[in-house]
Amino acid sequence: MSAKLRNNQDMKKLLLNCDMGESLGPWVMGLDDEVMPYVDCANIACGFHASDPSTMRRTVQLAVQHGVQIGAHPAYPDLVGFGRRSMACSPQEVEDLVLYQLGALDAICRAEGSRVAYLKPHGALYNDMLRQPELLRAVMAACAAYDRQLPLMLLARRDNAEVQAIAAEYGLTLWLEAFADRSYTPEGLLTPRSQPGAVLHEPEQILAQALTLARGEPLRASDGSALQLPVDTLCVHGDNPQSVAVVRQIRQSLDSLSQP
Repeated sequence: MSAKLRNNQDMKKLLLNCDMGESLGPWVMGLDDEVMPYVDCANIACGFHASDPSTMRRTVQLAVQHGVQIGAHPAYPDLVGFGRRSMACSPQEVEDLVLYQLGALDAICRAEGSRVAYLKPHGALYNDMLRQPELLRAVMAACAAYDRQLPLMLLARRDNAEVQAIAAEYGLTLWLEAFADRSYTPEGLLTPRSQPGAVLHEPEQILAQALTLARGEPLRASDGSALQLPVDTLCVHGDNPQSVAVVRQIRQSLDSLSQP
């Protein structure tokens, strides 16, 4: 097993995760080949918001090559909107579409001698299920029906008691996630992309936020209040050369923090 498969219980060895496999046919999205060597977990698109079977298989092969854990990254069926638009799906529909995408990616993983290791919903589905408990239950029901051993990656908030209680009902493990390049509301939700300052662009800001989270220190929320987030994994993005350089810096810095 690769040394990059890190113990997520050790906060000094924060798992780095990245959305990958989001190309579609001839349209290339992201720099997966360049960022894969620096992350621990690859959230691979399953065809509903991005990707296609061949892209999924190439991305799985790349993850296996680098010893990176593979996560299913299911979404609403919204290729045009890249899965960032909420859809009027019933809880049953959400359960079914998550199960469908999870099974598709895991079939490809099996063909490449691997398995899906966790589940992380994408985009609007990720955000909606934090505001609508019935959708959260639907996602958890799909995960539990497929494999209760699969951790579910969810946004770390100021208060995580409710989602932890629901996960316990389904017998699921949660990996609480924070973002290196997003600002936060006082509750610990991501600032909507439509608002100014929602996305951090300066490499220095992104690196500083990553290290703050890795040290277990509070962030500064959008209203100026201190925001303490319990974090198992940190989401980074590698969709341009500048962001890949930042991921490399974060990897080096986290490795330095983990040294005795």
